[in-house]
Amino acid sequence: MRRREFITLVGGAAAWPIAGQAQAAMPVIGFLAAGSSKGDEQITAALFKGLAETGYEDGKNVRIEYRWADNQYERLPSMAADLVRQKVAVIAALTTPAAKAAKEATTTIPIVFTTISDPVQIGFVASLNRPGGNVTGVTLLSVEVGPKLLELLRGAVPSATVMGLLVNPANPNAESQAKNTRAAALRLGLQLQVLNASAESEFDAAFTKARELPVGGLISVRTSFSTPRARSLPRSQSVTQFRQSRWCASSPSQEA
Repeated sequence: MRRREFITLVGGAAAWPIAGQAQAAMPVIGFLAAGSSKGDEQITAALFKGLAETGYEDGKNVRIEYRWADNQYERLPSMAADLVRQKVAVIAALTTPAAKAAKEATTTIPIVFTTISDPVQIGFVASLNRPGGNVTGVTLLSVEVGPKLLELLRGAVPSATVMGLLVNPANPNAESQAKNTRAAALRLGLQLQVLNASAESEFDAAFTKARELPVGGLISVRTSFSTPRARSLPRSQSVTQFRQSRWCASSPSQEA
């Protein structure tokens, strides 16, 4: 992700609603994340660093209100609504589910998103060069990565006829990721099996199903709950068994 661009947008957006309000002593940034404070430590540190580079310091001339959903996406709408009630100057939204909740909560408060795969297709912005409305941010267009990873898997396992795609069905990007990857599979003469995991507890079942199908390779779309757990995945017996007998490829973007 281009953190510097994201922070610049957040810092600039924070000034929009208060430009003509001398009585506003300290702007408030709403920070809405689908993940956890521990899992998003790097982006939080980047936020502090970026704000400092633009002259802002939490508690000194800006205040940050954090809202962490801890991977429970159903909590995001109420958290976004709470930030709106507090009349924050801008909402920094991490991941697509957080940005979606923020967009549905307000049409006036500026929203800056990051790690969004395809904001135009989802309906967050009108276009990449002219977003329009109150939503803007940075995109990696990672929806396009799935088909490319499928091509790489085909080259690594030329004998495979069935490939798997592991997605989080609760993520708004899941449909686009599956659709684009299915189209790529069709072009390559492959069958694609879409596997779902919307929580850490569902990983084992998904990998067990992948082994039973069986699939010759698996593309895993990284999510807010799978990214911090990536190093511990080999400890799971079903994941270990799958990795020992199959090829795995992971999308470089965080949830999407």
